[in-house]
Amino acid sequence: MFEFFQMLADWYMNHMNYFTITMLMAIESSFVPLPSEIVIPPAIWKALDTGDLNVYLVVLFATIGAVIGAMFNYILARWLGRVIVYGFAESRVGKLFFLNQAKVEHAEAYFNRHGRSSTFIGRLIPGIRHLISIPAGLAKMSIKQFVLYTALGSAIWHTILAVLSYSLYTQRELLKEYMHELSYVLLAAGVLFVVYLIIKYRKKKE
Repeated sequence: MFEFFQMLADWYMNHMNYFTITMLMAIESSFVPLPSEIVIPPAIWKALDTGDLNVYLVVLFATIGAVIGAMFNYILARWLGRVIVYGFAESRVGKLFFLNQAKVEHAEAYFNRHGRSSTFIGRLIPGIRHLISIPAGLAKMSIKQFVLYTALGSAIWHTILAVLSYSLYTQRELLKEYMHELSYVLLAAGVLFVVYLIIKYRKKKE
């Protein structure tokens, strides 16, 4: 799976345009775990670096893609129903996309707890963002409300990513200067994360 995403990232860097941004964000907004953080920042940097893209249009087409992907989840969940959706999450194909019943249950519990506004708020929360459309479909939420809340939440998230990307772009010389030190920090963070996962796994087995 990692090799596939690496190949996809390489392809994207060589074919970056509004269509590919829309397409990849549609994938990110479905049940495929493709982070928007690897789609929008490079596009913002290209817009600032070369002028081939427009920053505002990057956010717009990313949001259109997110709505398309979310609609795919919504329609499937509404059409197939809870039993089949949960069965797919536990299937080999579902697990290939890092899905499981617990994740879908978590998204559905979040939706039930916060109501229709969760479709808006959920777009801003990692881990919930690409799954919140499934419980919306299962609950047969109004399509108009679903599209509106999804578009607003996605637009806000993409704007946040764009602003952060712009900030990093303006500090790129400083980042280059301290890249060596930064690599050690990232390595340490990675090691700590692995240790955390090991401890969490052992606690579950006890």
